[in-house]
Amino acid sequence: MNDQDLTDPLLGGRVHVYTGNGKGKTTAALGLALRFACSGRKVYIGQFMKGSDYSELCLPNHFPGLITMEQYGTPRLLCQGQAPSKDDLAGAKNGLRLLKEAVSSGSYGLVIADELNVTVHLGLLSVQEALDVIKKRASGVELVLTGRYAPKEIIDAADLVTEMTEVRHYYTTEKLKARKGIEY
Repeated sequence: MNDQDLTDPLLGGRVHVYTGNGKGKTTAALGLALRFACSGRKVYIGQFMKGSDYSELCLPNHFPGLITMEQYGTPRLLCQGQAPSKDDLAGAKNGLRLLKEAVSSGSYGLVIADELNVTVHLGLLSVQEALDVIKKRASGVELVLTGRYAPKEIIDAADLVTEMTEVRHYYTTEKLKARKGIEY
């Protein structure tokens, strides 16, 4: 296997966007985080709009010193059409600050901004604030932005865009609830 130096600007430092209405955006980002950590390199995962007990929160315990993970949300699920609370807005602003620190510090080779796209869509952060995260990343930092409704400006700034498209989902066909270890 070729062990390429991701600090080389020709090899590392790409921006990924995982968006769309299908399942798998966070899962794909977490898979990349596992691959990166298994290569011995450090990962930062910041989860916007999530403040509940998700199964992946144990990742830092399994990869001590390699994976850092923080949540910036509240346990409340914010839906489209609802006004964000002061806590929702404060969590997003704090998350933005921590995310900018992670991408600019040079401490992490991979930074994941989970649900950043939907955070922008719901008005907790602006498109410009999200674009600033991309601009502030240190040389060689791989950045992943997940979430539905990625704005055109973020898609245009990305090197890789994957759109997850729902063809069928048991949530709608069977009314199956979210399952621990699969959806959360």
